[in-house]
Amino acid sequence: MIAYLNGKLAHKDPAYLIMDVGGVGYEVKISLQTYSALPNLGEVCKVLTYQQIREDAHILYGFAELTEKNLFLDLISVSGVGSATALIMLSSLSAPEIKQAIVGEDVRLIQTIKGIGSKTAQRVIIDLKDKIKKEGLTAPQPSIFLGANSQIRNEAIAALVMLGIPKPTAEKSVDTILKREGDQITVEQLIKLALR
Repeated sequence: MIAYLNGKLAHKDPAYLIMDVGGVGYEVKISLQTYSALPNLGEVCKVLTYQQIREDAHILYGFAELTEKNLFLDLISVSGVGSATALIMLSSLSAPEIKQAIVGEDVRLIQTIKGIGSKTAQRVIIDLKDKIKKEGLTAPQPSIFLGANSQIRNEAIAALVMLGIPKPTAEKSVDTILKREGDQITVEQLIKLALR
């Protein structure tokens, strides 16, 4: 599977982009969210991808952020929501708006998306509500830590999440420790303290 592409942006369109990676042009379908985050033509960028392999085609879907990619994967796991519909959803509403609508059981808002009927909107809510609640809807808080401390913070949070700790819990714990301990702490020490 192709996890991401890192190369020169050769073409961009609201529906797809072409990325030149080592002289090979990859066509990648994208949402409007990703389109608005793309740099100018000719600039180097990184796009996270999901590769769908079907009998009749191999299709790459691209995302500017991991949260958008994860939501796309959640949406296509719902019966009746295909890749094209998930991209339309991500083009119509932002990822946080979709998540908020699912958790808030806002069937009407989800139905405003082209191609989504009442039954599909209800199925999306039923299938994804608990999962999104577990992930936590808290918007990423701007880090009050800058420079080296920010990198230590991010590495510690990533490690804790890999160990199975929910991200909001990891962030809260790491931020508390960094406020208490200050600049003179290593990633390893930070992780150990957070696991206590």
